[in-house]
Amino acid sequence: MSAQRRQLHLNLFVYPGGHHEAAWRYHGSDPGRVLDIAFYQDLARRAEQAAFDAVFLADGPSLPDNVRYASRFRLEPLTWLSAIAAATERIGLIATASTTYSEPYNLARLFASLDHLSRGRAGWNIVTTGAPDAAANFGLDEHPVHAERYDRAREFVDVVGKLWDSWEDGALVADPGTGVFADTGRVHPVNHHGRHLRVRGPLNTPRTPQGRPVYVQAGSSEDGRAFAARYAEAVFTAHQTLESAQEFYADVRSRAAALGRDPDGLLVLPGISPFIGSTEAEARALQEEFDELTQPGYSLDLLRRLLGLELGEEELDRPVPRHLIETGGERGLGSRFQLVLDIVDRERPTVRQLLHRLAGARGHHVVAGTPEQIADILQRWFEQGAADGFNVMPPWLPGGFDVFAEEVVPLLRRRGLFREAYQGRTLRDHYGLARPESVYATAPAAVPAPAPAPTTAPARQKEHVPS
Repeated sequence: MSAQRRQLHLNLFVYPGGHHEAAWRYHGSDPGRVLDIAFYQDLARRAEQAAFDAVFLADGPSLPDNVRYASRFRLEPLTWLSAIAAATERIGLIATASTTYSEPYNLARLFASLDHLSRGRAGWNIVTTGAPDAAANFGLDEHPVHAERYDRAREFVDVVGKLWDSWEDGALVADPGTGVFADTGRVHPVNHHGRHLRVRGPLNTPRTPQGRPVYVQAGSSEDGRAFAARYAEAVFTAHQTLESAQEFYADVRSRAAALGRDPDGLLVLPGISPFIGSTEAEARALQEEFDELTQPGYSLDLLRRLLGLELGEEELDRPVPRHLIETGGERGLGSRFQLVLDIVDRERPTVRQLLHRLAGARGHHVVAGTPEQIADILQRWFEQGAADGFNVMPPWLPGGFDVFAEEVVPLLRRRGLFREAYQGRTLRDHYGLARPESVYATAPAAVPAPAPAPTTAPARQKEHVPS
């Protein structure tokens, strides 16, 4: 890490229309533009003007939630980010892709292409997919269980990493004088034969500007924490309290250290969804306005899927029936299940109150206050061992992001907590992460290699990520 004062990392987490479930109904939203790429390109340019580290797009391989009441469709993220890459120059581009419902070779090619075409700005949010209904979209009779999904994910990431490394730096020669295009001694087959996967390799794309895209992971279950400690370079996580975030932060870093990793090579980035007003009362009134637009049919369905509770509208103003929540089985393994259960145990809310808590950002931290109060929260979590930065999740778009960029970011800069401008060009540069060396790099090139092309990021100190 540099001798400079540690600074926040900020991503813009883009969700169609915004992160509040009723965002599309809010008078400041424009739901007609959620399929307009120009709308998202403009958002990404605004985030780049604010020097955000990255834009992030979540995904899932099935139609999520209850689309009758909310804009919960999914745009394919690598297609989306390719269009964002063409409209921006510096901001990182993080896409979600499933290890359960993808194949390593295809996924490695897609992300390598994005990293090349964006000059080193790609990141992969590694998920195992928790939605059981995805199985039927891929010819499976049932969704693999939690432990099986993570077992495949570990093998999957190892294979994809080897594919990205299969071309060493310097393997692409392109020397007209000698007639040598590639030093084949530096292009390696993978020849993987594992429990879940068989992949020969090598990749049909040279090594990317970042060496490989940044590994991002989301998930706070026991399996998720172990996975993050071994592979992740940035962790997206959800916490309602400073204490919960501090526990997660300390735990995942200590796990990484136990595996021989430098904990500073793993960034923890909780989600935060801010309602911002000129006064705290104004911000809370704005949040209440959004909450009043929620649809009980959607919210109760969300509660059924999260906690297994089958409730009707006549029970909205009764206490959440804690005794009916089953804590065992597949559902009980999920980090979001535990987060919601903690809210129930800590706050003893009515059903309606719990639904309003979840409406803002599906369990991520929703806050309402002045720009100064929002900046105070970010600073407190950052300085008290709870976060290295945040996924900013605007309740609605574009206005919810605009007020954050115009009112909160300048405060963070005046406090010396956030950059004035980019210092590098790649996502690894923004995150302060080293460029890894190919696992196959063992010998000098058999053929002299020319100077690297200007689109390729310079080599940086090797980072060790255990495989």
